[in-house]
Amino acid sequence: MGKNSNYTGYRIETSEIMVLSTSNNYPLIYGNNKNQKIDNEIKLRKIRQNGQIQIYQSSYRGSYSTIIRDCLRNAGLGRKVLLVQLMKGGVKQGILNAQKLCGNLTWIRASDSYDQYDSEKIANNKELSRSINSSILELWNFCKDELQSGKHDQIILDEIFLAIEMGIIDRDDLISTLENRFISGDVILTGTSIPKNFLLMADQITELRS
Repeated sequence: MGKNSNYTGYRIETSEIMVLSTSNNYPLIYGNNKNQKIDNEIKLRKIRQNGQIQIYQSSYRGSYSTIIRDCLRNAGLGRKVLLVQLMKGGVKQGILNAQKLCGNLTWIRASDSYDQYDSEKIANNKELSRSINSSILELWNFCKDELQSGKHDQIILDEIFLAIEMGIIDRDDLISTLENRFISGDVILTGTSIPKNFLLMADQITELRS
């Protein structure tokens, strides 16, 4: 299994393969200008506040029940958790109808989603397609604010890589948002096809098996 991978240090577990990668450091270059030094010191404190970037990848959709289980456990232990399912629908949530669980878990789905309609119906209805994409982008913009707010101990962006693959969310926008995040805990990203840029950014990569 290791032959075809660029990663080393596999640890085999009962239900998953864990591959640990070294996190990238974000260098800060101090100039001669006093204000620049102050700005860099603020950035340094902000970066040190951040937790890990964790990526969960799987060969098929709907395989992330362990992540949702861990969300509930962390919320029950008093951590502030935000679970955002960007590509899931069917419950008419949206930002204004976020659900609260265990007092600490905020769970949000897009108000309109590809999962709610037949694919042929979407292909033949440009207005519907625009509505779905707009709903997902609205949720992503909300996520961007939350990633920089410092209000949560853990944020899960479920199936965000599918949104990137479909061209709904810009890859560089996600990279920039992750680099400038401000969160005391971890950011978890899930998907079936992970661009190399994000694998290099990740502190931990987990491959889920059926």
